[in-house]
Amino acid sequence: MSIVEFFTDLFNPDLAFLAKALAIAVMASIVCGVIGCYVVLRGMAFIGDAVAHAVFPGLAVAFVISGNLIVGGTVAGVITAILVAAFSQNRRLKEDSIIGIFFVAAFALGIVIISRAPGYAGSLQQFLFGSITGIPDSDLVVVALMGLVVLGIAFGLHKEFVAVTLDREMARALGLRVFWLDLTLYVLVTLAVVISVQTIGNILVLALLITPAATARLLTDRLGVMMTLAPVVGALGAFVGLYVSWTWDTPTGGTIVLVLTAVFLLAWLFAPRHGLMPRRWHRHSNRSDVLDGAATDVAPR
Repeated sequence: MSIVEFFTDLFNPDLAFLAKALAIAVMASIVCGVIGCYVVLRGMAFIGDAVAHAVFPGLAVAFVISGNLIVGGTVAGVITAILVAAFSQNRRLKEDSIIGIFFVAAFALGIVIISRAPGYAGSLQQFLFGSITGIPDSDLVVVALMGLVVLGIAFGLHKEFVAVTLDREMARALGLRVFWLDLTLYVLVTLAVVISVQTIGNILVLALLITPAATARLLTDRLGVMMTLAPVVGALGAFVGLYVSWTWDTPTGGTIVLVLTAVFLLAWLFAPRHGLMPRRWHRHSNRSDVLDGAATDVAPR
């Protein structure tokens, strides 16, 4: 299918679900791109994965009672984030241990809850791998509003988040409430994950949060540029992934993740300053300059 034919389908009223799928994917990519920058810079990838597990029981409960999945996932994720932040104050256990206990337990609870619902297998597959073409109209509004809230809070606390990211002890010395900033960031990650679950599923959602931000990290040393590039990479990856999925009839969530991964690999190889190939070329060039200089010094006069 050509790109022109894809755009024709995109604006076809009989295929309205395709436009909704693209809108949800792009909105989720923008939110995850911004929040993912903090996650990547702080080395919190494990937390992103854990939050994806934490929202699962809320999704399961909402599904069983025919409630709103986004609201259910948000409530479960926020409750779990608060529990982790509270239990982490006991320094006998490290934060990653507490995260591992509570978030995996939450995921297990979700499995048990949804197993009690009719159509268990199909429902489980929908949650784990996404159902981007079956998103109701009401969720478009909810995702848009939640996205604006998440971005507003992130930009409002940007300086504080950066201070905690760079040096937690210095942030405490400056009078910043590190605990509450950590908790706020956990909640923002939770909301970003919930927004994205329907796009690519509970299992793959970490890719939307981490991969665009990691790609942007390879392309620039400036945080402002990184936080601009990451949403752009995510949104373009979502568009291309949806196009490839629609053309070749492949799973949408998995295709988006593979497209984003391909972009990351290209950046890893060819990024101007931090890519593998430019670094090797630079080392080779320096070595050649040294050898040429040595040859000049020992040449007869």
